[in-house]
Amino acid sequence: MRPQSPNSYQQALVAKAREIAQARLAARADHHDREMVFPKESLQDLSEAGLTASLVDKAFGGLGLGHHRGDILTHWLIVKEIAKADMALARCFEGHANAMLLIDCIADDAQKARWFEGVVNHGHNWAVWSGEPQVVKPGQKQRFGTYVKETTDGYYVDGSKVFCSSAPGADWAILMVSTKGPGGARHATSAQDLIMLACDLRDPSVTVDDSWWDPMGMKGSVSYLVRFEETFIPKENLIGTPGQYLHEDWQTRFTPQYTATFLGGAEAAYEYALAYIQKQQSQQDPYVQHRIGKMAIHLETCRMWLARTAHLWETGEIQEAKLAGNSTRYLVEQLTMEVVNHAIHICGARSLIRPSALERIYRDLSFYVRHDNDDQVLAMVGKANLGVAHDASFFHAGKEDRSARGRASL
Repeated sequence: MRPQSPNSYQQALVAKAREIAQARLAARADHHDREMVFPKESLQDLSEAGLTASLVDKAFGGLGLGHHRGDILTHWLIVKEIAKADMALARCFEGHANAMLLIDCIADDAQKARWFEGVVNHGHNWAVWSGEPQVVKPGQKQRFGTYVKETTDGYYVDGSKVFCSSAPGADWAILMVSTKGPGGARHATSAQDLIMLACDLRDPSVTVDDSWWDPMGMKGSVSYLVRFEETFIPKENLIGTPGQYLHEDWQTRFTPQYTATFLGGAEAAYEYALAYIQKQQSQQDPYVQHRIGKMAIHLETCRMWLARTAHLWETGEIQEAKLAGNSTRYLVEQLTMEVVNHAIHICGARSLIRPSALERIYRDLSFYVRHDNDDQVLAMVGKANLGVAHDASFFHAGKEDRSARGRASL
């Protein structure tokens, strides 16, 4: 079955995102990058337009998009338009959207009413934080990780997380922590021990350390180190059941969303190259023609794969959607990196001198695609096609298929 064309309502939502992105968000991108600051004003613009509630149930004032509601492509296209203006901002938007999807699908009604009201009426920003890498890199002075102590009333969280996108500007975060010790979701030793806790970041026991975050790209995502000093989280803030995130492969729903950001950055690079060619009047250069042809084909291929993956989710073909999403993740990384490299070849060294937008896109995309190891992603796709046990969420080599313990129903 072929994906249906977007209806007028869907087209209007994407058009609204495009208009805001080009009219307001793009102008702030260089500032966010240079100063490494949280994109507060840009997220406010998206909130006032109702876009930060894209994955919130309509019953709670949201747009009602989502994998389980028959329309995730519109949301991914919104992400793409934001990324065309500012990939780091898109990362903050992604993290917020991931939290909204988890709450919409897993939280109880009281939790939804409480937290969605803050998003819809007060512009609250959310994030999802898991990062607790256990391998110590050269020069690292301390290990990252959290420890959880359960009481009759709730949980005490102590320790640190890294790659905490939106850290200085988020109001709430869903913490993925293990009751057995450090690891988060990506490095958990046991699926059953992973829990999700909604943490009010106004708690004075939560502090951020911006000295850890000095990357080559995605600077404006402000993905700082965050410390928790015996932070208390009440039982009423426990989302879902232990192990649910890994048992149901929730990460596979988010993987294609990252590719929407890659695609947005690559589309911006393509448009930059077209503008350069127009200025230089180099349309008749055969090498320029070859590179533009490749770029156009690559971008259209990415759009088709993203639409196909969305269609599988929207029509309930869950296992096929998981594999398609991971295949899309691998393919889009390869093609979008090629697109940006073609743009640099066309535009030359000057395009890599600030304040060139292409220079920022190159750094952001080069950094963000490392979110997952593409070698392991491709190996997972191979395993799936060979019928070999695999980790569809985090692509760990040699790990058991954690999803075999439970299958998603959404």
